[in-house]
Amino acid sequence: MFGSLRLRNYRLFASGQVVSNVGTWMQRIAQDWLVLELSGYNPIALGIAASLQFLPTLALTLWAGVLADRLDKRKLLMLVQSGMAVSAVVLGVLDVTGLVELWQVYLLCLVFGMFTAFDPPVRQAFVGEMVGKEHLTNAVALNSTTFNLARIVGPAIAGMMIVWTGTGWVFLVNAVSTVAVIIGLARMNPAELHRNPAPASRRGQLMAGLRYVRGRADIMAVLVLVFCVSTFAITFFTTLAIAAANVFHREADGYGLLSTLLAVGTFAGALLAVRRSTRRRPGLKLLTGAAFAFGVLELVAGLMPSFLTFGLALIPVGFAMMTFMNTANTTIQLATAPEMRGRVMALYMLVFIGGNPVGGPMTGWMAAEFGGRSPFIIGGVVAALSAVVCGVVLARRGGVQMRDRIRPRWIMRYRRARPAEPAVAPEPERVEA
Repeated sequence: MFGSLRLRNYRLFASGQVVSNVGTWMQRIAQDWLVLELSGYNPIALGIAASLQFLPTLALTLWAGVLADRLDKRKLLMLVQSGMAVSAVVLGVLDVTGLVELWQVYLLCLVFGMFTAFDPPVRQAFVGEMVGKEHLTNAVALNSTTFNLARIVGPAIAGMMIVWTGTGWVFLVNAVSTVAVIIGLARMNPAELHRNPAPASRRGQLMAGLRYVRGRADIMAVLVLVFCVSTFAITFFTTLAIAAANVFHREADGYGLLSTLLAVGTFAGALLAVRRSTRRRPGLKLLTGAAFAFGVLELVAGLMPSFLTFGLALIPVGFAMMTFMNTANTTIQLATAPEMRGRVMALYMLVFIGGNPVGGPMTGWMAAEFGGRSPFIIGGVVAALSAVVCGVVLARRGGVQMRDRIRPRWIMRYRRARPAEPAVAPEPERVEA
């Protein structure tokens, strides 16, 4: 189950990620609660903050994929993590000194989003570079495990810290936690990385990546499914805070508890993915089945009558969500040629995160107009229907094809045009008298 951890570079990466992800989830909770306090608990303001943080993803993520294929991913990650730490320090100092205003939080959400637009595609492509194809499925599952372990701890700590010390110190703690990732990256041995030859610096590399994806109908179908589910159903950054404050009338610790219960389910789903990675590759049934189950379970959670039943319902929701996310991530990586992986994973992260500028304000508007439960109900229905449609399309096309490298188009055209050669029987050997 933990084969990737035998590799020193990946151990350094994973240990740093555990510490940093705890801080990231702490900041996520503190930022949402700070926006609610400064806006008078307005759900639309929370949606705007989420939209601003994810808006740079639309403009920068694809270019981040091009840079990931051309530049040193390890050094690029160190630069990005440093920028994220500086943004957290600025927001923490403004909050602790009592100078923070809502427009400042909006601005820093935008700045933070510029760095986070580069982080996911580079980090996802760097995983394959650290462990190679043999351990890729296992490493992706372990990444999700560490991420969701932090998702359990981080919101709980943040909820208590906000009650005791306020939101400002949470941002400063996150800035310190980012140092763990930078140290781990600096201690790696570059000679042990599985690097592919960098493509030559020339124009059109971004369009080449888009043409590659356009020519892969199986990858396109998975990306459409990911977009629908992430935009309309995976909106917990805004919906959990709205449910805690406006539906169940709880404080920051209640919001932290809901996030922790969701994380319990995602952590269990990540552990199962680690175990599954040692047995078989992800398949079409698991991908679409997890998406359908996630949609149904989210719909059921939105109908729960009390804070306790709603929180408990989030556990299976998180389990199904993580199963879907892990399966989609691994499927895209294994189906993509290594020399295109940075650009394709950038497009994957654009599709996965890029819907948040639309989903954030949309869920805030739905909560304001139809009640705080409506985003869960509508999102669940959209996710389930998308899973059914994607499953039918992929089944007709024979599933997702796993490929190791790119074959030039002229070779493929030559093979299609070349007539099959008739079989020739071997001549019998002559036997001399």
